[in-house]
Amino acid sequence: MGVLLALVEQAGRVVSRDALLAGVWPDTLPTNDVITQAITQLRKAFGEQRDNPRYIETIAKNGYRLLAEVEWLDGDAGVQPPVPPVQVAAAAPSPATVGTAPAIDLPPTAVAGKGNRMKGAALALAALTLMALAASALWLAQRTRPGAAAAQVPAAATTAPARAYQLITSSPGFEIFPALSPDASQVAYVVMPDGSTGGSRIVVQTTDQSQPRPLTDPPRGTWDSAPAWAPNGREIAFLRVVPGESCRVMIMSLSGGAERELTRCEPQSRPSFDWSPDSGSLVFSSLAAGSGPPGLRLLDLATGRWRHLAYGATRRDVDHLPRFSPDGKWIAFIRNAPLGDLWRIPAGGGKAEPLTRQRAEFRGWDWTPDSKAIVLGRRVDGHTRLYRLDIATGGLQDFGVEDAQTPSIAVKADALAFVQRKPRFGIYRLPLDPDDSGGGMAAERLFASSGRDVLPAVSPDGTQLLFASDRSGDFGLWWGDPDRPDSLRLIEGLHPESRHLPVWSRDSRRALVVGTDHQGHFGLFEVQPENGQIAALSLPVKSEELLTAAYLPDPRQLLVIAGSGNDGQRLLLLEKNGNRWRTLTALEDVSAVKVDWSQQRLLFTRLGEDGLWQADLALSPASVRIVDRQYPVSDRYHTWTVSGDGQIEYLEYLASCAASLRHIGGGRSHPRPRCLQPQQLATVSGFSANRRNRVVYLALAAEDGADIGFMPLPEAAKTKQRDWSKYLL
Repeated sequence: MGVLLALVEQAGRVVSRDALLAGVWPDTLPTNDVITQAITQLRKAFGEQRDNPRYIETIAKNGYRLLAEVEWLDGDAGVQPPVPPVQVAAAAPSPATVGTAPAIDLPPTAVAGKGNRMKGAALALAALTLMALAASALWLAQRTRPGAAAAQVPAAATTAPARAYQLITSSPGFEIFPALSPDASQVAYVVMPDGSTGGSRIVVQTTDQSQPRPLTDPPRGTWDSAPAWAPNGREIAFLRVVPGESCRVMIMSLSGGAERELTRCEPQSRPSFDWSPDSGSLVFSSLAAGSGPPGLRLLDLATGRWRHLAYGATRRDVDHLPRFSPDGKWIAFIRNAPLGDLWRIPAGGGKAEPLTRQRAEFRGWDWTPDSKAIVLGRRVDGHTRLYRLDIATGGLQDFGVEDAQTPSIAVKADALAFVQRKPRFGIYRLPLDPDDSGGGMAAERLFASSGRDVLPAVSPDGTQLLFASDRSGDFGLWWGDPDRPDSLRLIEGLHPESRHLPVWSRDSRRALVVGTDHQGHFGLFEVQPENGQIAALSLPVKSEELLTAAYLPDPRQLLVIAGSGNDGQRLLLLEKNGNRWRTLTALEDVSAVKVDWSQQRLLFTRLGEDGLWQADLALSPASVRIVDRQYPVSDRYHTWTVSGDGQIEYLEYLASCAASLRHIGGGRSHPRPRCLQPQQLATVSGFSANRRNRVVYLALAAEDGADIGFMPLPEAAKTKQRDWSKYLL
């Protein structure tokens, strides 16, 4: 009966064997056999077979789950509902210990599982009565703790809640890409032990901090990632990648059996995908440019046939992270990341419409179970946070959970899993020349602090460094001489935007920074770091569309990247006439630009496309041509720089090296990359190099790691109201 009560209390959720041992047999040292015997006796009472469960399901290597629906008995049925909540960790071996509920006497023969049908029916009836009592207790607990059933919040949280979530993993290294089962009882996620560069695997565990079990066991150097749980709860699809060699979309059953391959993909352009509500197909992100019709596509699992969705997508539209709404009516996706927006289309195809106009760095998203809202992760000032987007109103609600990203929401429960990553980045100076030892280069940390230091921009003369940091408690712009630690100071009155590095003038006297001044004005500012002066530039561009800017040899001209329409970006060439700026020409679909002073050219990357392009300083269409077809990859459009002598350096993550530097722009030939740091991860927001001093400046993780968090869905907890009166006597 203690085991039954524990299962009832978590009806529909997996209860681990460890939780059953701790809750039903506290302060003792029983063996696993006691649980097996208890489950066997319950199955006998219910008249079911292990391989055909109707009441209790065995979850291999994890525990058990109650399948039967619970019916609450009204007060006039003569059942007095217990008052205190029942917890798995405190479940007693006898129903008499559950609150003030009266003890229920059972015939000894029925308890032993012997006798005729009548006795079995009597036990089943008694068991169902116990279910009703335990369920009443759980509902009473929910009355004071909305959403607690989904999140398994301890009872102590009702008196002294420390936070709205709990971490269900705590191992060193990285636990990322969570995927909740439909009933929120289990979570699959990716494990990178100790930040290892040797590969990753997918594990599964219950959402009560139990030990995980391996789901995949790939060879070393192979990366399993992006698990996606089927709505039927029986299968998981995932990516298997050998960097530079192969990419496959795999699928496997949770009940066992071999993995099988669904389709092949490009290692440098990995797809994202999601299950249809009926678990019969997968929707995939846009293909790499030029390899097929643009837009999203569906793979029918029964026939293996592909179908492209018709919704007006063009070659300029790169749509990824597609997700079916739980009601099956919509497919939403992010268009033109890394600075993109959420869009949606009817599930069968049709007109696309934007859901946001933020041009933000999204860090994962998912639908709420009612299909009326979206929970998204977004990067702001070097941090990531979770927000709820109401689709009807467009309003955003901050969940108040810092350093949270990659949300996953259970389809059939108001529960949310996410990644909590709290990195502490520092600015490091490293030699630019190759190191043949293979162990990385000696890294020198500059201006060390307990904050997060990012966006290091070294001046052309190599004597000054601008970077952004929250070391003062607020995100600010800092300046210093890299060789004089005591020179560091805050540039007062400017809150920098966190997506682009400051851009120096060639004479190292001024810098362009997009941000917000002390009066709340957002725009482009020219900073003179030596004296701290700040001047706002009045440009013929909407301030909210501004992304970054760059100086040109002609002091009357300026380059600006700004938003274009609903989803694009464009590079503008501006010229100053008197006190006014005017637009000379524009180039569409540009994500980043840098001036190569040595060769008098512009280098730029494009939205959603791998590679590097160049143009002349006048931005004439005839001068546009590709410089490198492979690098940078589209989602690392920040991680390249051009030094004073025209050398283009690309920072990448390799399976064997966390921060590796590669020369690019030389055509098809790419020299062997140099490993800067084997273990320390670098930010993807940009870096700078100075060939005069032969050094590179990076923002590297001084402390890093990621865990999986779990919580009730905040909006559901606020709005879901129940009538408790019939459960109270």
